[in-house]
Amino acid sequence: MTFQPVAYPGVLHHYTKKLGAFTHLNKAHNGEAPKNHVLFIGGLEEGLLSFPYPQLLAARLPSEWALTSVLLSSSYTGWATSSLAKDATELAACVSYFRGLNPAGKIILMGHSTGCQDCMEYLTGNESEDRPAIQGVILQAAVSDREALGTVMEPEVLRKSVVLAKEMVAAGLGSDILPAAATAHLFGNSCSASRWLSLISPEHDGADDYFSSDLTDAQLQNSFGRLPATTPLCILNSEKDENVPGYVDKENLVKKWIGVTKKGGGVVDELHSGVIPKASHNLAEDSDEVVDEVFNRVVGFLCRIDEGGL
Repeated sequence: MTFQPVAYPGVLHHYTKKLGAFTHLNKAHNGEAPKNHVLFIGGLEEGLLSFPYPQLLAARLPSEWALTSVLLSSSYTGWATSSLAKDATELAACVSYFRGLNPAGKIILMGHSTGCQDCMEYLTGNESEDRPAIQGVILQAAVSDREALGTVMEPEVLRKSVVLAKEMVAAGLGSDILPAAATAHLFGNSCSASRWLSLISPEHDGADDYFSSDLTDAQLQNSFGRLPATTPLCILNSEKDENVPGYVDKENLVKKWIGVTKKGGGVVDELHSGVIPKASHNLAEDSDEVVDEVFNRVVGFLCRIDEGGL
């Protein structure tokens, strides 16, 4: 997917005083936004048009659906001083806005990378029962920040970053920024002490720690096991995801998440869920065949939602 300058048709929404969302319109829409929306939430450092596949996916959706890229306070570099709880509150405002546009329409959340954590927080985190209902959720490239960072940071640098962050939080300075050297300059900007601990999750209980391969059954029951039966789940993980350590058995991990979801009474689209062969984290350098496989599974999931097959 080589970059080419292009203008995208669509509708810009102003859903709170400082936040917006962009609905991509394709030829099938005839210039009018459809009634059903896939609200897309990107990962760390990402926002509108940060990488190509959401725009390409938007062009492939059925005529009754549109992909809407959601901007949150945590978009782009904002993640470093934000939290999943704040993201979930803002997503609730976004869902309410689109529900108001068409009360009969369907709304699906689709997360990519850390956006998957936002989806889980929205559906299973604190006060999730008070948030507007949605009709489905797609997790694409759900990965563990703890495990990913553990493979790219020197152990001693990582250890010292945790010690410093804990000291800052204990001193009431959790919202203050860690020195860039403490986080090994991994990101283009520094990170608050509290968000760093949420991502690194040294005790395996950080707010962001939804997808680590070593989480206990009890922890998974408190997340996947609490997904509402009225919100079907589709998991699209990538076989060649560069952010997943080699020791993680991706196939078994997805099967475990599916099993816990079903045990808790949740619904999973097992026909379209799974590990996508040869797919990378954000599909940016993947072949057309691989990208098509992901898109076909998304479209298949939406069709099953429309047909009441889930």
